[in-house]
Amino acid sequence: MSLTQPKVGIVSLGCSKALVDSERILTKLRAEGYDISGSYDGADVVIVNTCGFLDSARAESLEAIGEALAENGKVIVTGCMGGDEKAIRGAHPSVLAVSGPHQYQAVVEAVHAAIPPLHDPKLSLVPPEGLHLTPHHYAYLKISEGCNNSCSFCIIPDIRGPLVSRSAADVLGEAERLAESGVRELLVISQDTSAYGLDLRHAESSWRGRPVRAHLTDLARALGELGIWIRMHYVYPYPHVDEIIPLMAEGKILPYLDIPFQHASPNVLKAMRRPANQEKVLGRIRSWRETCPDLTLRSTFIVGFPGETDDDFESLLEWMDEAQLDRVGCFKYEDVKGAPSNAFADQVDEDVKEERHQRFMEAARQIADERGAAKEGTRVEVIIDEVDEEGAIGRSKADSPEVDGAVFMNGETDLEPGDLVIVEVEAAEDYDLWGDVVERLPPPRPRR
Repeated sequence: MSLTQPKVGIVSLGCSKALVDSERILTKLRAEGYDISGSYDGADVVIVNTCGFLDSARAESLEAIGEALAENGKVIVTGCMGGDEKAIRGAHPSVLAVSGPHQYQAVVEAVHAAIPPLHDPKLSLVPPEGLHLTPHHYAYLKISEGCNNSCSFCIIPDIRGPLVSRSAADVLGEAERLAESGVRELLVISQDTSAYGLDLRHAESSWRGRPVRAHLTDLARALGELGIWIRMHYVYPYPHVDEIIPLMAEGKILPYLDIPFQHASPNVLKAMRRPANQEKVLGRIRSWRETCPDLTLRSTFIVGFPGETDDDFESLLEWMDEAQLDRVGCFKYEDVKGAPSNAFADQVDEDVKEERHQRFMEAARQIADERGAAKEGTRVEVIIDEVDEEGAIGRSKADSPEVDGAVFMNGETDLEPGDLVIVEVEAAEDYDLWGDVVERLPPPRPRR
């Protein structure tokens, strides 16, 4: 009689960096013969990969742990909140094990202790690109861990440690395997993508028989050789970012930059311990758009930071009107356990935060609506994400999954996720577009 393979379930909370951690854990376990369960009752043990950045995220993590315990009973906790084992065990003393972020081996060992693998991992088959929790046609490519910045509202360096970059050959090798497996869009992520390779002093490593530096510009240029969509996230506006804009204009990588500006008022930025010369940034944005007119800029901001005055907030709105950012997210300031900003004077009233948040998001929506309306009558390249009986939903080069807009193609029911098409835009509203497919593009062939 054959024995049933042990099954592991996972709940992955937080950002895309944590999602990559979850994928690495599952890849390791699958290589050892474990099956992956999509439900609590089908799993022999459940891993909860927590988020610990904000107090609200910590509360959500504790709630998820409690749900997993109630539904399954055997729970292993890891991730950013895992560094605070006392808090986790104080709320849920019956969890089997607790470990911090990117401590993959500790998680695997905890799984071994709970449900040992049944056979030699050499007999197990895992695809060379590993296992992924995203749809098959896109994947996140994490190029480094940790962060060297010291923003006053953030504890990521305390949780995930200082910057640790992967070699260029390691990153590009993974990217190549993903492209060969059928992935058609890679989303490059890290805590600070622009800082990639600083800790390695931009050391060279060999890829495709030639040296490639561990530097954002060199990495972007090499990734552009793969023949698939390459999208850059979490790019701080260091001077060398100017060097990747021509690559976007040439079509090597997507004309898309996700830059977390956080604010525009010099006073607030100084309190945040962030670069404060936003007038210079406006000039660079103008220059970027001159070089690459199709450039899409996405950013995130915080309103209600301690000490933020009415004048500071108005200056933020004025800066936004000047910058004309295409995609914007906004958070109301929230204390984070262990962050220096918790102790700052002049905390902003919650009602004021809410009012500023609503005003900011409405201003951002109006900008997006106007910029979207300018696309009516044009043709855009779209990657398909979903298809049902009503039609297809995809994303243009201006849209990252989960956080940006979508392109709706009513009646287009014979497409498949991952297909590339040309859509003629008929209507636009806020961040979304509607249109008809006028051309189907051949699938990309990864270039060696």
